[in-house]
Amino acid sequence: MSGSLRLIDDRERRARLAIRHGLHPEHRARDPLDAAEAVVCLHATEAATVHLAVGARTEAVPPSSVDDALYEHRTIVKQLAMRRTLFAFPRELLPAALGVVIGRIAPEQRRLIARDAARHGIADDGDAWLDAAGAAVLAHLSGGRARSAKELREALPELAGAITINEDKKYGGTFNLAPRVLTWLGAEGRITRGPNAGHWRLSKPAWTLMDDWLGGAVTPLPLDEAYAQLVRRWLERFGPGTLEDVQWWLGATKGATRAALAAVGAVEVALERGRVGWVLPEDVDAAPEVGPWAALLPTLDPTTMGWREREHHLDPAHRELLFDSNGNGGTTAWWDGRIVGAWVQDEDGVVRVVECPGTGLGTEGRAALAKEAERLTAWLDGVRISNVYSSRLMKGQPLP
Repeated sequence: MSGSLRLIDDRERRARLAIRHGLHPEHRARDPLDAAEAVVCLHATEAATVHLAVGARTEAVPPSSVDDALYEHRTIVKQLAMRRTLFAFPRELLPAALGVVIGRIAPEQRRLIARDAARHGIADDGDAWLDAAGAAVLAHLSGGRARSAKELREALPELAGAITINEDKKYGGTFNLAPRVLTWLGAEGRITRGPNAGHWRLSKPAWTLMDDWLGGAVTPLPLDEAYAQLVRRWLERFGPGTLEDVQWWLGATKGATRAALAAVGAVEVALERGRVGWVLPEDVDAAPEVGPWAALLPTLDPTTMGWREREHHLDPAHRELLFDSNGNGGTTAWWDGRIVGAWVQDEDGVVRVVECPGTGLGTEGRAALAKEAERLTAWLDGVRISNVYSSRLMKGQPLP
């Protein structure tokens, strides 16, 4: 079937991401909002990723400008959404983001929290306990208040309760249910992460009512419309991609993904390795070529995490050096559209590139990446980044 389709080869796919993601020096984003729109939304699981992802795609936009976009102008808003992952969305995409999380994720979170409250003896009726805890939080935040999870837990007896799980596991222990209640209310679109009490590289949010934070209500889209809008945006910025790519990024069922592709009129194209991809009908024509470019991207960067199948920009032999078993990517060094390594910092905050073995990088690529390392070192201005998702290459573990 693919023989009759227009072939978009790996080289063109890499040129597309260089331009559309704001990574090529001649195609930088203008500001934090433009950088977020370039990749649909920014990953926010690690707080520093939002700022570093903007810094990689802009010129002379400091971390303080990202803070302004998040907390002053509020043109970018953090919201749990696809794959139960925290993202920083352009504000205009919030109806779609909320449509996904309210339609698919929030009900499951409610079920699990209510189950655990009853199972661990916090209340006989877990649903009633959760309703009371949620109502107490909303009442306490009324009038424009912003409170941290710790402040809410200390102020509200309705949030009291902890569970002990997996004591024999490294990830086990005793955990308060209060943070999960706040996550559920955030998934419902009733509260949101407001001011950050810590340095930009840390996540110390104060929670506030979403309507107060944004100056009005956000109406979520129905789930099918939300999926369609997000798929359209993904195809604009990341296309072409396989059905599996779109489904993985969207966090939906295969049936819902197919329906969303049909809703936006997506068309098939041929990809290398005998794969079939999807693009918008107005995006079939060849993309312009670009010259070589270098980039240093943060842990969980949207470009690094944009596709389930990454062979067009990643040597499969290097996957285990750069991604964990769940597919979470660490820092990455890119040369001419391919991931060729990672980056780390020394004790003084100086950025250094660590190459994957056998990349054949060459003098030009090493020089370009060294220049990017100098640019990132200056942008960080002595700030050292710690990462939850550190790859083998970042940790300096023995290579295969």
